[in-house]
Amino acid sequence: MGLSSTTSYKVVIPFYIYAALSFFVACILLVISIPGFTTNYFQPNTLAITHTMALGWGTMIILGASHQLVPVMIENKLYSNFLAWCSFIFAAIGIPLLIYGFLVFNMGWPAQWGAHFIVSAIIVYCINLAISMAKSKHENVHAFFVLTATLWLLATTIIGLLLVYNFTKPFLSENSITYLPMHAHIGIVGWFLLLVMGVGSRLIPMFLISKYHHTKKLWWIYVCINAGLIIFIADFIYLQISWLYLLTYALIVMAILLFANFCYHAYKERIRKKVDEPMKVSLLSVIMMLLPLLFLCIIIILLLSQSTENIALIISYGFIIFFGWITAIILGMTFKTLPFIVWNKVYHHLAGKQKTPNPKDLFNITLFKWMAIFYILGFIIFLLGVFMNQYFILQTGAVFLLVTSILYNLNVFKLLTHKPTKE
Repeated sequence: MGLSSTTSYKVVIPFYIYAALSFFVACILLVISIPGFTTNYFQPNTLAITHTMALGWGTMIILGASHQLVPVMIENKLYSNFLAWCSFIFAAIGIPLLIYGFLVFNMGWPAQWGAHFIVSAIIVYCINLAISMAKSKHENVHAFFVLTATLWLLATTIIGLLLVYNFTKPFLSENSITYLPMHAHIGIVGWFLLLVMGVGSRLIPMFLISKYHHTKKLWWIYVCINAGLIIFIADFIYLQISWLYLLTYALIVMAILLFANFCYHAYKERIRKKVDEPMKVSLLSVIMMLLPLLFLCIIIILLLSQSTENIALIISYGFIIFFGWITAIILGMTFKTLPFIVWNKVYHHLAGKQKTPNPKDLFNITLFKWMAIFYILGFIIFLLGVFMNQYFILQTGAVFLLVTSILYNLNVFKLLTHKPTKE
């Protein structure tokens, strides 16, 4: 089953556009919020940036891409384009409402309605995905990754909704800030990590044209992540036994190492020896998975040995996840998936009738390379600024990341406005 018989580009492309603009908005917020990164991690602008990156950037582009990729995985069409549109509309309305609520730090109707719309979007997406899989006669490990990750995303958004209400009318046993680590890690590990591994284990061998497939290893990854997350939640809510955090940490590390090993073997056994630029950035993101774990390990050790929090480490941890690992894989995979979608839109009816360009020729590779350079420099400089607590260095890194988002948007716009070439 090829891309030609999967979800309509009319459903998928709006998600990509929304995500690209969200990345630009998040970088603008980063530039104007520098003073906050030298004081405290819990403040309106930081919350707004985090949720713009998590929901508007990461989640929206994943939802869009998955509407195209899941049918390929399950070898069956998406159940409903209408439900896909509903998930987009609900999320597109809900995300800015929630972000506005964080910016003005008003957990009243804007944030509450925003959270309701986001939960509704994920429920609709879950229903669409579940029915599509149920109607398919082909089940595979990758589809289980995606469906389970989506259920974790639903849990994350429901918890987020409860925490928004708990700010104004407390009904939970603790204040909302107490539950933020659980809310964040269910989203990071259950949604992003599990889904990236599930989709990445399908796309990376495909784009490398690799013969490597190891389903048993993928099932071990699946078990490690879900077991680790369940133990973490149980310990956070009920048990509160310190060594269980270490067990959770060990299981997640094991999953990431197994995934890195999977990607290494896929790379080693590739048929296509030359690796293009987008694929290099995507593979870089696999290495970046280890950075948050390293920082988390240091944070845990410091928390156990000191009574005060290390603000720089905590801010770096969040920055590495959203502007590092998640952003790196999106920057790479956008220009591996979107060109195929646009090519299918523009040239599908001409295939076999005339010579058509390759999908990789639809975007500007020079623009992509400059984007990658500004991204790597911006990421490193900003991270140095956090540890050195230097305003100028932070500002420089943020500006470089803003330039990255502009170059990314320009290349996406070039892709989406591509016209058929004439012979």
